Amino acid sequence: STVFEKTTRPLIDSALAGYATTVFAYGATGSGKTHTMLGNEATGPGVMVLAIEGLFEAMHRAEDESKFELRLSYLEVYNEAIRDLLAPADAEPPTGHGLSLRQEAGGKIQVVGLTEHSPSDTREVLQMLEAGNERRAVSETAANAASSRSHAVLQLELRRSARAAGVTEEQQLGKLTLVDLAGSERGSVSRNRGATLHEGTNINRSLLALGNCINALSSGRSMHHVPYRDSKLTRLLKTSLEGDTKTVMIATVSPAPCCLEDTHNTLKYARRAKEIKVAAEARVVSVEHHVSKYLALISELQAEVSVWKA
Repeated sequence: STVFEKTTRPLIDSALAGYATTVFAYGATGSGKTHTMLGNEATGPGVMVLAIEGLFEAMHRAEDESKFELRLSYLEVYNEAIRDLLAPADAEPPTGHGLSLRQEAGGKIQVVGLTEHSPSDTREVLQMLEAGNERRAVSETAANAASSRSHAVLQLELRRSARAAGVTEEQQLGKLTLVDLAGSERGSVSRNRGATLHEGTNINRSLLALGNCINALSSGRSMHHVPYRDSKLTRLLKTSLEGDTKTVMIATVSPAPCCLEDTHNTLKYARRAKEIKVAAEARVVSVEHHVSKYLALISELQAEVSVWKA
């Protein structure tokens, strides 16, 4: 709860105001990333759950003046393949063939074939989150009994407009991205073999690519090449690390003596991330509706009046 209030709570109002926002947890395997982001029944909800609850509470407080459209997606990057954690079982691509990435006009990265959902309340979102987590790749290592073997990315895209808008209206396009990264691993600690060793290699490769991007962005040289294309993870997080996105990195560390080197590396990683400079701007678009929009608007207002009279 304290971590959420200090890191993520301010981003909820920013997302409602039309800003793109991102929160991700980074640290070595077993340091508490998934616990921080998801929580559990014994110690309470994590950042992801609290952020979802906070977002719906904020939308409810503003519903007299504003109306909202919410779209949700949940994916994982596993062995450099993108998997939709909310897709129907019969819609999944063949094993080893993940969804592809496409860069659209304006630089937006789109995951081709990713399903999007429109939940109406917190309960529905949490059910989706739970269903997605059950399908996420997890296995046991010597360092962690339930080690996440993939990077999970939950995205909530929000479109906000005024209830009393006419034919021309302004819409605020906000986004809240919540990322639970897999933990970096050292073979001497995790003692991985076979498929698990292969997974750990891919995890470290993508985290190295992320570290290289952070190094390039924190260097302060505007023309410095940033290697986003080195991994699927960095391509997905491209807009979260640069440009107009408000981003928070939560670094998790373990007090165990065996994790001293990992703790040191994580803190260096976090220090470099703090050097990244961004200029966040709200995304607001003006939409022109047909005159027939007035008929729909009148019907909506009449329905609201009926509810209040009842």
